[in-house]
Formats: sequence, C-alpha cells, structure tokens
Amino acid sequence: MTREEKATVIQDLTAQLADSSIIYLADISGLDAIRTSDLRRACFKANVQLAVVKNTLLAKAMEGSEKEFGELPDVLKGNTSLMFAEVGNAPAKLIKNFRKKSERPLLKGAFIEEAIYVGDDKLETLVNIKSKEEVIGDIIALLQSPAKNVISGLKSGGGKLAGILQTLSEKEN
Repeated sequence: MTREEKATVIQDLTAQLADSSIIYLADISGLDAIRTSDLRRACFKANVQLAVVKNTLLAKAMEGSEKEFGELPDVLKGNTSLMFAEVGNAPAKLIKNFRKKSERPLLKGAFIEEAIYVGDDKLETLVNIKSKEEVIGDIIALLQSPAKNVISGLKSGGGKLAGILQTLSEKEN
C-alpha cells in the first residue's frame, strides 16, 4: 500500500469515526470463511456496518479525530474489525447471539455516545444499554401513567354519579 493510499484510508476512517457515535472494536480472527460470511449477513440484517481495518491506520485515524477515544487505541493489537451502528446495543446483541454458535467475535472495546468500554467482560453491560428511543418511550410511559389514573378515576366517578342520580330520580317517582 502506497503512502497516498494509506492517507486516503486514514481520511476515510477519520470521517467515519466523526460521523458515528456508536463504534465497536471486535476480534473476528479464527472465523472460517463460512462463519465470517454468516457474521457479515447478520450485521447487514441488524443494520450494523462491519469493516476489517489495519490497527496502525485506525490508530492514526483516532488520533486525527476530534473525539476522545481514551483507552481504545491501546486495544488495537491483533485482528481488529470495526462495527458502526445507529443503535447503541445492536452490535453487542449481534455479538452475543453470534457467540451462541462460535466463540468469536470477541469484544475489544466500544465507544458509545462519548462513553468508552474496554474488554470482552463489558459485553453484557452493552447488551443491556437502552437506545435513545427506548429511553424516550420509558419516560413518556412514566409521564402518562399519572394522567391515565386521573382520567380513569374521573370516568369511573362520573359513571357512579350518574348512576346515583338516576337511582334517586327513579325513587322519587
């Protein structure tokens, strides 16, 4: 690879890192061609972009990025694959499901909305992260709950009051 090609790859990687707020680093070494193809298919279905990169080029792209990646450049050893996603826990769920049949991919680290996770032991934590939409849904449900109780109380109270009035009017006749 020539210097110009490397510079182009670094620029592309830097742009991808800047555009994405959810970045996973994984080790997929040891997967045969069939398993790698299955992983790529699973990534496509889950709307996760998978790319195998050279560690040195990724490290330079991280240095050139405006984001602070903390300890992530330290895990760039051996085989490294990048996973980009729109939903914070999508790659973690994908890795967890894929590992039911295989011991790879291994999670090296993740960058999610400014938070940094390093190590395969963080996989379960990442699986349980709620997406922005899920958190907003939970908040809306919590906010609606008291209002629903008040409305149902008023409806049932109104029904009781009408029943009492009707009973009283029938007694007078």
